[in-house]
Parts: sequence; C-alpha cells; structure tokens
Amino acid sequence: MYQLIFLYPPPADVDQFEADFAAHLVLLHEKAEIPVGSKPYTVTRFMPTPDGALVYYLMLTLHFDSPEALDAAAESPAMQEFGTDVYRISTGGVPAILMGNVE
Repeated sequence: MYQLIFLYPPPADVDQFEADFAAHLVLLHEKAEIPVGSKPYTVTRFMPTPDGALVYYLMLTLHFDSPEALDAAAESPAMQEFGTDVYRISTGGVPAILMGNVE
C-alpha cells in the first residue's frame, strides 16, 4: 500500500481548523470524485507527548494500491487544488507532505 500523508501542525484556532478540515474533506470527496461514505484515507489526531509537546495536530493519510496510482493522483488537477487547500487551512505553520509505502 502506498500513502500520501499530510501532517498539520497545531492550529492557531482549533475550532476554526476543525471546521476548515471538515470542508477540506468535502473538497477531497468532490474534486477526487470519492463517493460520500467511502474513505480511502485515515485521519489521526495526535495526543501530546508526556512533556506536553504537540509537534503535529492531525495527520491525513490517503491510501493507494500502487505507486502509479499515487503519482497519478498527486499530479491530477483535483489533488493540486486539494494541495493548495492544505496550506490554506494550516494556520499553525507549514504542513508536511510525505509519500511512502507500507511493507
């Protein structure tokens, strides 16, 4: 399985981020033509470390069957628009965007 991962730093305003993130997922469904109710992604909300630090607030991971499918999605106009929105909603700093595979 191949993954496209978005890591969002702690937001300046959590409530606003959560509202923006909900709209962000709607955009993903609309632009990538993912049927509502279908979730080819996972969302992880991080907990603080024992010292209270929180490096990232949320991780969105999109799952793909092959590197070709990941590349095609990443290069698509829909994902380009979604990627721009990643930066818009990330009010706590620059998000990290990673690609990888699960063995």
